[in-house]
Amino acid sequence: MSAGTMTLLAASSGDLNTSDQLSMASAFQKVFIANGTKLKIADFINTKLTITALTTAPTRGSTVTQLTSGATMIVDYVPSTKDAIYGYVTSSAAFTTTAGHTLSGGGMDPTTRVPSAVTNNPHWYNHTVYIGDAATYGTMPTNAYLVCVYRGRVTLAGNPIYPNQWYMSRVANPFDYLYGAGDPMSAVAGNNADAGQCPDIVRALISFHDDYLIFGCASTLWILRGDPVSGGSLDNLSDTTGMFGANSWCFDDARSLYFWGTGGIYKINSDFSGIQNLTELTLPEIVNDEGADPSTHRITMGYDKKRHGLIVSITVVATGVNSNYFYSFKTQGFFPETYPEECGPYSIFYYDANDPDYADLLIGSRDGYIRKFLNTAKDDDIGATDEAISSYVTYPITSLGPRDRKGNLNLDFEGKLTELVLELAGGAASGGFQDTDQVTYSLYKGDDAETVLEDIIDGATVFTSGTLSATGRKNKIRPRMRGAFMGLKLSDSTASKTWAVNKVMFDIQKAGRIR
Repeated sequence: MSAGTMTLLAASSGDLNTSDQLSMASAFQKVFIANGTKLKIADFINTKLTITALTTAPTRGSTVTQLTSGATMIVDYVPSTKDAIYGYVTSSAAFTTTAGHTLSGGGMDPTTRVPSAVTNNPHWYNHTVYIGDAATYGTMPTNAYLVCVYRGRVTLAGNPIYPNQWYMSRVANPFDYLYGAGDPMSAVAGNNADAGQCPDIVRALISFHDDYLIFGCASTLWILRGDPVSGGSLDNLSDTTGMFGANSWCFDDARSLYFWGTGGIYKINSDFSGIQNLTELTLPEIVNDEGADPSTHRITMGYDKKRHGLIVSITVVATGVNSNYFYSFKTQGFFPETYPEECGPYSIFYYDANDPDYADLLIGSRDGYIRKFLNTAKDDDIGATDEAISSYVTYPITSLGPRDRKGNLNLDFEGKLTELVLELAGGAASGGFQDTDQVTYSLYKGDDAETVLEDIIDGATVFTSGTLSATGRKNKIRPRMRGAFMGLKLSDSTASKTWAVNKVMFDIQKAGRIR
C-alpha cells in the first residue's frame, strides 16, 4: 500500500460501538480492542486457513505443513469452533485450496484437511482464549473497556461488575489467561498476585514500555513496578488525585505524563518526583467550568510534536459539542479552542510515519473523518464544505493613569490614549504560515479593570473599532480615548481570512483626576 493511503478492514465495519468507551493497544503485529462486551483483534501478520472443523486442533507454536505444496506456518491462534488456523507462513511456497493438498502436523486430527480458503492479512476476529479451552488456557473477562500491553502481557481492566480488577495474559501469548499456572510467565489477575488489585475503580491503564504500569483510578493513582508474577509491587502515587477516563492522558518526548484529573490538568515528571497541577493558578475553575461527566463526555489528550504542545479535548459524545485547550511548551500557557461539532474529537493519536510528510497529530472526529491541523488552511473542514474560523485575542487590561518615578500607579488620575499602532505579521518570501489578510481592533474603557474585561466578554459597546488589512506597520490610529483603564481586543471571523500581529504600540498622556 502506498504511503498516505488508508484501507478499510471491512469485517470491522459496524462491529464496534464508537458511542461507547473504546480503547486499543498494539502488540505482536496485532491491535487489541476493548469495547465492553466486544473484545476484538485486528491481525496484521497471520494467514488464515479456513477448514472443516477439527476434533483436535494443532497446538499453539507448532508447525503445520501442507503436503505437496510444501507450504509451512507456525500456528498462532485457533478459535473455539476449530474451523480456522491463523499462523505465520515461514516458507516461500504458498498454501493452496487444491484437492489433495492436505494439512498435517501440530498434533491435529489424523484425518487431515484441505483448506477451503486461504486468506492473507489483515483479519478481524474475537479475542478469546486458544480454542476456547478454559481448562488449559483459562478464561478472559467477558466485559472490559480498558486494554494495554505491559511486559509482553495483554492487560485488560474496566469490567463494570468488577471495576477494581485487572487481568494479564501469559507473557507473549494473548490467548492464554490461565491464572496461577505456577511459572513466572503465567497469566495473572489482581486478586491472585502479590502486587494485588487496585482499591479503587480503574479508569485508565497507562503503560510505559516495560518500566511501569499506572492505574488511573476514580480518586487515586497507583503504579505497578516490575512483573506482578515475579516480585512486582503496586504502590500508591496519590491518595487525593484521580483520573477522568481511558484516554485523558498522554506522554511528551521527555517521558513526562500529562492527564486530566480531579482538580485540573496535571503533570508527572519521568522520575516521579511529584505531581504538578498545571491549571491550579491559571485556570483554577477549569473542572467546574467544563462540567465534564464520564457518562456523557470524552476527554482525550495528545502530544503534538510539530507544534510543541498538548491538545486537551472535552467532547460531548452525543453531539460533538467540544471545548479544547492547547498547552504551549514554549509559553507555558493554555489557549482555549472550539472546533465545529462535526470535528468534535473522539480520539487523538500522533502518527509517527517514516515519511515526515505524513507524520502528524491525527484527530478522530465525530463525523467519522480523521483530520489534522494544517498551518496553511484558513477555514475548518466540516466535510463537504468549510467553516470560517472565529479567532480573537484580548491584550492584558492596561491602566491609562500616570506612574511616579518608581513605577507606582496613581489611581486618582485618568489617562488619554492618543496613539495606537499595530504591526501585522507576514510578508516573508517563504514560510509555513499565511500572511495577514485582515484583523478588527476593538477598544474598551472603564473605571476599573474588571469592568473593562466584563465588557469585552459580554460584547458591550466599544469605544471605537476598525479593520486593518495586509502585512506590516499600519497607520497611526488616534482614538483620543480618556479613562482609567483600557482593553484591546483583536479578532476576525471572516471566511478564508487569517491574521497575526507582531507588535502593538501606543502612547498615553496624563488627562486629569478621575471624576
